[in-house]
Amino acid sequence: MAKVKFYGYGQCSTCKKAQKFLESKRIEFENIPIVERPPSPSDLKKMLGFLKGDLRKLFNTSGQLYREMGMSQKIATLSESEALQLLSKHGKLVKRPFVLSDKAGLVGFQEAEWKKVFS
Repeated sequence: MAKVKFYGYGQCSTCKKAQKFLESKRIEFENIPIVERPPSPSDLKKMLGFLKGDLRKLFNTSGQLYREMGMSQKIATLSESEALQLLSKHGKLVKRPFVLSDKAGLVGFQEAEWKKVFS
């Protein structure tokens, strides 16, 4: 499998579990701090393809910044490009872990789903 981009947050327990999972499977990955270096609009667009165009799945809907920005009301009115621009500027708005390769894209950590992709 090609190089895997792993966008995570050091204080996130789910990100830590996901990272351990990748290490246990001996998957080589680039560890990218999502807050300091959010995914680019092109990476977000690529992920959106794996999520069958569901923009909502890209957002960290349980995050503090999501609530502070009132995103639950705004999300329905955002165009795709507006949403991708917003996410590319605010890593805390992005659902994490955010894992992207040429063949797959995953947000959040569901071990069964990850096993299908990384087996």
